[in-house]
Amino acid sequence: MKIIAVIPARYASTRFPAKLMQDLGGKTVITRTYQAALNTGLFEDVFVVTDSILIYDEILNNGGKAIMSVKEHESGSDRIAEAIENLDVDIVVNVQGDEPFINKEPLAKVIEVFRNDFEGKVDLASLMVEITDQNEINNSNNVKVVVDQNGFALYFSRSVIPYPRDTNAGVRYMKHIGIYAFRKEALLAFYRLPMKSLEASEKLEQLRYLEFGKRIKMVETTHVGIGIDTPEDLEKAKQLLKP
Repeated sequence: MKIIAVIPARYASTRFPAKLMQDLGGKTVITRTYQAALNTGLFEDVFVVTDSILIYDEILNNGGKAIMSVKEHESGSDRIAEAIENLDVDIVVNVQGDEPFINKEPLAKVIEVFRNDFEGKVDLASLMVEITDQNEINNSNNVKVVVDQNGFALYFSRSVIPYPRDTNAGVRYMKHIGIYAFRKEALLAFYRLPMKSLEASEKLEQLRYLEFGKRIKMVETTHVGIGIDTPEDLEKAKQLLKP
């Protein structure tokens, strides 16, 4: 089973333009992310796929592998699908470009799902973490997921799911962490399928998979990555690198 990592890397960002090219301890954010993914030792290959010649050249100039997007894309999955369409791979892991402090353990967990999927029932695997703070639960920027008894996703939402009509029911609220591992054929199917109403409404690409009957296996983790979404996040990241 050939497993690769692909890092979708857009230059533009609403909250923090050009964040992936910012300096982080002598290296750009995207270079640190690329090298961290490589250093996990989990992948036969690691690629950055980007719409930016600056990011493309940055990766190549630092000894990495990069692919330029040919088309404009609305989601990271679309961008990755275009890039890997003609590659000989079985499993593709989407690594977030703005998370330079990659932890090996959760990535290994989503890969292990496929190693144990002897009947081929899993199309995608992804991560979730329990949240208990009410502000986090209510925050629409935190995508929540509910799963069945076998850990397969039933629905993702920016709303509070399930709704706490009975506050003593013992419900656990799970936040979705946007690391995915895809079977190649499931990713290519996504690329060719149209956006439907649920995805359009919530602006969550994972709902396209569910609307078309794909099975997403969720894996619980306690590790939450350190993403760089704002200049303040970058300053915190710089402090982490200090000896």
